[in-house]
Amino acid sequence: MNKILPLLFAALFAGCTTIGPDHQRPAFDLPQDYRAADGWKPAEPADHLPRGDWWRAYGDPVLDDLIARADSANQDLRVALGNYRQARAAAQQARAGFLPEVGLSASAQRSRSAAIQGRSANQSNTTQLGLDASWEADLWGRIGREVEAAGAELQGSAADLASVRLSLQAELVQNYFQLRAADSQRALYARTVAAYEKALEVARNRVAAGVATRGDEASALAQLRAAQAQAVDLDLTRTQLANAIAVLVGEPASSFSLAEADWQGAPPATPVGLPSTLLERRPDIAAAERRVAAANARIGVAQAAWFPSLTLNASTGYAGNNFAQWFNASNLVWSFGLSLAQAVYDGGRRDAQIESARGAHDVTVAQYRQTVLGALQEVEDNLSALRLLADEAALREQALAAAREAETLALNRYRAGTASYTEVVTAQTAALDNERSLMQLRGRQFSASALLNKAVGGGWDPSAVAGTAGGPSAENTR
Repeated sequence: MNKILPLLFAALFAGCTTIGPDHQRPAFDLPQDYRAADGWKPAEPADHLPRGDWWRAYGDPVLDDLIARADSANQDLRVALGNYRQARAAAQQARAGFLPEVGLSASAQRSRSAAIQGRSANQSNTTQLGLDASWEADLWGRIGREVEAAGAELQGSAADLASVRLSLQAELVQNYFQLRAADSQRALYARTVAAYEKALEVARNRVAAGVATRGDEASALAQLRAAQAQAVDLDLTRTQLANAIAVLVGEPASSFSLAEADWQGAPPATPVGLPSTLLERRPDIAAAERRVAAANARIGVAQAAWFPSLTLNASTGYAGNNFAQWFNASNLVWSFGLSLAQAVYDGGRRDAQIESARGAHDVTVAQYRQTVLGALQEVEDNLSALRLLADEAALREQALAAAREAETLALNRYRAGTASYTEVVTAQTAALDNERSLMQLRGRQFSASALLNKAVGGGWDPSAVAGTAGGPSAENTR
């Protein structure tokens, strides 16, 4: 027996193999560059690359504080963190399959036999203390594939957590600058209402002097009321944006407040030749690729069901009539054995499980490719948006300057009695529309900037990403 056991264990470990295909990242035909920018290359998942505090490029301490509050209290982020903890526990559970199960048992029993055919009844005591162990040899790599799948799911869950955090940051940045754009428009309407009140006063004075008609006064009053109504509408917009920010930072909308600020400025410039290695850091791409690996490993788990399972069982302990006899050598009991099990007929269940696993793998491959396509679209959209919005902003500024000049000239002519008030209203409306459009456009520029940061995986720092194009892939660093 002492010679057989080592040979048996050597045979077991020498015979272990791994069933199922090894994971390979799905092939994907990527463009050599983007239409909207030069200096890009085909991207591969590399979510290990640094992201950093990309929102600090906007230089707004209020925004920095909101991001910190969201990171600690946002409920969607806590959901993702809970999912990650579950995935980590599942990976630990899968790794436990490599180890034996050991159990300890103790029992005490008193029994009495019946008196039969003149024999007196007997009473007896039985006590036992036992140690049991069982271990399944991973001959075909089923447990290894389960560990591989759980590990890939854990990495995917970690990437999901990073993706939720990145999406939260981008959404918060968008809402914040949309709120600041609303603040600027409210300030604009406050100035406009004050100017229209003065214009109404001028019209009334001219009517009183007999040099203007009541129509001029009515036009001035209608224009004033319309501006006041627009200001109220902006109050609603700001309130809704503030409520949305409150939810993102994990606070009740009723107790959240954000001081008003007359905001001006433009988003940080996008570097020329923004490197495509930034796109490789996108956590959603990494998560999709990891789930392909998990689905691939489950094919091996399903295929291993076609092969027999070998389990080693061992037990030892003491048994006797009372506790005092437990540790006598004569009361020592032990057993050791092997069991081999193999399903012979299952009506096609195992074939169906293998086909299901292959179908699930095909699903994850398609989802991975769709994620990459979506990432490419987001980069294209927002690079194009920033470029075209910058061109539009330049034209809007020229239009605003011309509209302001026309407004000044119309007011001067009206005061001199050489123009009707209709010309004044037309000029003032054009100036107001152009200025508000420019402010709205600034908000759109900041939104596109935030979305571009999200699209490339979280901002850009040339010093941080320099030389990473030939670095290790996401798969090799796990």
